[in-house]
Amino acid sequence: MACQNSSFHHQNCHAQPQVVVVMVPLPAQGHLNQLLHLSRLISAYNIPVHYVGATAHSRQAKLRVHGWDPLSVENFHFHEFQIPDFQSLPANSNTSNKFPSHLQPAFDAMSYLRWPVASLLNSLSPTAHRVIVIHDSLMSSVVQDIASIPNGESYVFHSVSAFAMFWYFWEVTGKPFLVDEEELEYLPSLEDCFTPEFIEFIEAEQKYLGFSSGSLYNASKVIEGKYINLIKKIPEEENKKHWSIGPFNPVELSGEKTKLNQRHKCLEWLDKQEPKSVIFVSFGTTTSLTDDQITELATGLEESGMKFIWVLRDADKGNIFTGENRKSELPQGFEERIRERGIVEREWAPQLEILAHSATGGFMSHCGWNSCMESISMGVPIAAWPMHSDQPRNAVLITNVLRIGLVVKDWRRRIETVKSLTISTALTRLMASEEGEEMRQRAADLGTAVQKSVAEGGVTRMEMDSFIAHIVL
Repeated sequence: MACQNSSFHHQNCHAQPQVVVVMVPLPAQGHLNQLLHLSRLISAYNIPVHYVGATAHSRQAKLRVHGWDPLSVENFHFHEFQIPDFQSLPANSNTSNKFPSHLQPAFDAMSYLRWPVASLLNSLSPTAHRVIVIHDSLMSSVVQDIASIPNGESYVFHSVSAFAMFWYFWEVTGKPFLVDEEELEYLPSLEDCFTPEFIEFIEAEQKYLGFSSGSLYNASKVIEGKYINLIKKIPEEENKKHWSIGPFNPVELSGEKTKLNQRHKCLEWLDKQEPKSVIFVSFGTTTSLTDDQITELATGLEESGMKFIWVLRDADKGNIFTGENRKSELPQGFEERIRERGIVEREWAPQLEILAHSATGGFMSHCGWNSCMESISMGVPIAAWPMHSDQPRNAVLITNVLRIGLVVKDWRRRIETVKSLTISTALTRLMASEEGEEMRQRAADLGTAVQKSVAEGGVTRMEMDSFIAHIVL
C-alpha cells in the first residue's frame, strides 16, 4: 500500500496539519503483532503512527515481526516506556486450564502505561489535526484520558475472529435474536477458555469501552462476511461503526532478508522439499505442552511418515528477555531418526514465511487468530488443536464453517492427552488423502480471494480506505 497506489491515497498524501495515530496493544505476542501489522497499513497512507508499549514489549514486537521492516518506515515511531518490574514467571505446562495465567502480572502492570500514554497524547494534540488512538479492547483503561483531548478520538481493536466476537456478543447480551440452530449445536462452551483472574480483567477493561468511536477487526468480509453482518445486528453494536480490515499481515512477502543472507534455516530446508509436502507444527506463543503430550506428538509425527517442521517452544514469559526457557525432552533418538524428513525448531521461527513457502502443505495449529489469518491468507489448510481463549471457536470456524481444516483435539475432551494414533491419523488425512486435497484446494481458493481483497478495488482495501477517510476528515 504505497502512497501513490490509489487516487484516495494520492489526494490525502500531503494534507496538513496531519492526523496522527497512536497504537496501544496488549503485551502478548498475538496482540503486539496484529497492531504492529496494522501500523504498517496505516503508515502507508502517509499518516504518522506511534506504537506504544513497555520497553520489553516494544522490543519483542520489533524483534519478531516478519514480512516487512518497521525500522525502515519513515513515519513510524516506537515509544518504549519504563514501568515497574512485574513478575515474569515461566508457564506451568501441567495445569488442566491451558490459559497462560503466568502472563497476568504483565497484563496487570499495563495500568502503569496510563500516565505516559496521556502525556504522549497531550504532546501530540497541539500540532495534530486529530489524534486517533487505536487500542486493544483489553487496554481501554490505559487510554481513558483520550476523552479529555479536544481533538482526540479512540477506536477499539478486537483481536479475535468476527465469528468468536459475534458469539461472545450474542451470549453476553442475552441472545437477542434467533440464530442457526445447527451452528449453535457445534459451538464449544467457553468453559476452561480463561482463568477467573483474566475474566475479571476483561470485565474491568470493558467499563472504559464507552469512550470509543467505533471498532476495528482483523477480519475479512471474504472469510467472515456473515458474522461481521451479525455483529452489526447486536443491539449494543448496531449504532456503532465497524470496519473489517483484515488480514493485517502482509499477503505478499518481499525477499529483502534473502539478499542479506538472513534467511532462516527452516526456509532453506523447505527449498529442497516437494510442493505441499511439509506440515508445519506450531502452537503459538501462549501454549506449553506437558512432557507426556510432547512424547505423543513426537511419536505421532514419526509414525505418520510426513515431512514436518515442528516449533517446540514453551509459552512466552511476561518479559521474554529474562531467565532461561525449559528445554523439552524428546523421545530417545527421535531427532536422529527423523533427521532426513523433519526439523525440530526450539527458537523463534518465521511463521508467515514458512506458511507462504510452496513446500508447506498443512499447518497443525492452536488456532490463535493471528495463525488462522496467516494460514488462510497463504492458502494453507489447518489441523486444529485449540488450547484456550478464542481458539476452540476459531477451530470451529476453520473446520465446520470454512471447511479448510480438520479437528485434532475435540474441545469436549480437552483434559485428555491427544494420543499418537489420533495425531498420525489426522496428519495422514490432511496431507495424504482426497479429503485433505479438497481442503487444500478450498484453502488455496480462499487465500486467493483474500489476497485479491487487499489489492486495489478489493473489499478489504475499500474498507481500509473508508476508515482512513473517516479519521482524516
